[in-house]
Amino acid sequence: MPPMAFQGIVTKAGFMNKTATITVSRWVIHNITGKRIERSKKFLVHDEKNELRKDDIVTIRNCPPISALKRFKLENIIKSPERELAKARLADIQLTQSTSSSTLQS
Repeated sequence: MPPMAFQGIVTKAGFMNKTATITVSRWVIHNITGKRIERSKKFLVHDEKNELRKDDIVTIRNCPPISALKRFKLENIIKSPERELAKARLADIQLTQSTSSSTLQS
């Protein structure tokens, strides 16, 4: 199989151990009408560290078969809304702690 890499969105994660479902979408032009149509396909992806969460944007790459349905491995996580939210909350907590400690000192 030739090397393939796709970018997709995690639609299901955490239900199967070390496995996530990724939806890869692409646009095609209809032969008769000429309109753009969105086509999508779901892939089962091997996630060794169980680090994927729903709505993450990831890159996957094909590999030798891992199980009956898994033919792709996680290459990298491009964007993770849940992690970005956690980082923002942590930064907010640190900001409030630093301002509260400075008010206590004065």
